[in-house]
Amino acid sequence: MSQNIPRVQKAAVVEAPDQPIHVKDDHPVKQPDELAPGECLIKMAFTGVCHTDLHARKGDWPIPTKRPLIGGHEGVGEIVAIGAHTVSSPVKIGDRVGVKWLADSCLECEQCRKGLEQSCAKAKLSGYTVDGTFSQYVVSYVSHVTPIPEKLDSAEAASFLCAGVTVYRALKYSNTKPGDWVVLPGAGGGLGHLAVQYAAHAFGLRVVAVDTGPEKKALCLKLGAEKWVDFRETKDLVQDIKDATGGDGPHAALVSAASSSAYEQAIDYLRPGGSLMVVGLPAKAQIGAPIFWTVVKSISIYGSYVGNRQDAREALDIAAMGRIKCHYELKPLSALSDVYEGMEQGKVVGRVVLNFE
Repeated sequence: MSQNIPRVQKAAVVEAPDQPIHVKDDHPVKQPDELAPGECLIKMAFTGVCHTDLHARKGDWPIPTKRPLIGGHEGVGEIVAIGAHTVSSPVKIGDRVGVKWLADSCLECEQCRKGLEQSCAKAKLSGYTVDGTFSQYVVSYVSHVTPIPEKLDSAEAASFLCAGVTVYRALKYSNTKPGDWVVLPGAGGGLGHLAVQYAAHAFGLRVVAVDTGPEKKALCLKLGAEKWVDFRETKDLVQDIKDATGGDGPHAALVSAASSSAYEQAIDYLRPGGSLMVVGLPAKAQIGAPIFWTVVKSISIYGSYVGNRQDAREALDIAAMGRIKCHYELKPLSALSDVYEGMEQGKVVGRVVLNFE
């Protein structure tokens, strides 16, 4: 059972690493009778644009990408077909669902059984190892698409599928409690501005936002940050952060900025027993943590990689309550190249969402 599906569609395709994006009007659409068991076809309504998509276009991460590639991994749309012989599908035709970074995993290995589906050796990654959401129709997998809560707008929901779930999970496992301080380098960006809100409004944390520029400052303070440090204006970022948190430093730092220096500074300003949540992924960088002070201060360093299926549902449910709002700008698919340019220059405040409707 399926709807009438066109044979071709509009899609943004990258043919080779670090090549320009070509928006094609005649890219093939996989037909319902071509879907494998467990696959579903989704008609996209909106998709977010993530910094990861820029890395996928460049091909500058250690994991190789599919080529040619349709990027994107924050898509919201309606299921229009499900592969024949799919057994016990948790979703049905007509459901509004989201496509995340983790497109599929085996669900049987040790990592999947422990809730680390995103670290499955057989994981398929949307817009990276399989085609993603920068197209009008997307093939995904019934076991991993995420139902969108009824009260959550589709355009806003898009960015929660990666940026939202990523910062939510990192905060969830940061060993903090209500009233603790958390520092958020990159607070005015796509992940950061959601982290400010989840930290303040879902976890009851006190937030020090770190970023630069008056527009980002205004946004962060409006969204719930208690303190602000401009990394370009400060003469001593470490001391300023300690002063902002009463002198001892924060209990945790969630670094969403793709900068190695942001990680190195965190070891200096975290209070003893603090947690460093490693989230932002520079293409080529190392964490230069001083071993002596990491040990003496009992600092814990955690890599936090997107989230599992349960994390995604929790992050979306909180957003659907109206407690977290995504600051985004709607653009057409044809603007994708300009969006990437803005990302590289650090000019994107909040998030960009592409509109297929």
